[in-house]
Amino acid sequence: MKWKKVMACVLVLSLMGGSTLLFADSVQERVRVWLNGRELKDGGYVIDGKTYVPVREFDGAVDWNSKTGNVEVIKPNVHIFLFKGDTVFGNVNRGKLKFNVFSQVDSLNNDIHAVKVAIEDPSGHVKDIQSQVVQDRKDNFWFRTYDFTYDFKTSGKYSVGFYVQVKPDSGFVKVAEKVITALN
Repeated sequence: MKWKKVMACVLVLSLMGGSTLLFADSVQERVRVWLNGRELKDGGYVIDGKTYVPVREFDGAVDWNSKTGNVEVIKPNVHIFLFKGDTVFGNVNRGKLKFNVFSQVDSLNNDIHAVKVAIEDPSGHVKDIQSQVVQDRKDNFWFRTYDFTYDFKTSGKYSVGFYVQVKPDSGFVKVAEKVITALN
């Protein structure tokens, strides 16, 4: 009698597991997603003919409001200019260079806590340049760093990033970048 109950449970569980797998395969298909020439890490899924992509993949800060049940993607329009003295530049030669970063921010329609500018070398090492708490809510503002000296040790592409921090207890998220190419 016991073996009949065990066999019935095994049969029921087998049917449930098999049908679940068939259902999952028919509903979702994993797809590769490219944004501005770079493949997104997590990709996306096609479910019932619609493509779904994680919102964190779009280089914006994501804020979850549990009271309203809303997800807000914070992606202001940011223009980054690099100044050596009064001269704007884009490419550099290897070696040390004293410069500052000027960021023009507009279309910021959400409250944020702070902003930061940092530089990432070709190997992925990030060095913070300057950060600042945002005192008043503004939809547009300028943020200029102090002059600082940076050593472009190797040839390659360096990324100067503009980051936002949504809340004091959250991390900084890069929302814009300017690429510097170090030559020779």
